[in-house]
Amino acid sequence: MKRTDAAIKVRTKKGERVNVQAEVSKVAVTTMAIAAGLVGAWVVAAFIGGIMASGGVMQLVSNWITAVFG
Repeated sequence: MKRTDAAIKVRTKKGERVNVQAEVSKVAVTTMAIAAGLVGAWVVAAFIGGIMASGGVMQLVSNWITAVFG
């Protein structure tokens, strides 16, 4: 068996440059969107709970007007 020691040149291509600021901005926007969705869901749940506790939409509006204007 003949042994061959050959030098092989390996050329590597430089990878893509990642814009860290753009990636951080995407994460920040996604995080804020998720937080806004959670807050919105909580608001809807609180509103429905208020309607149910007051006895209906008209009672809720009446009670709100009474609370605000006395």
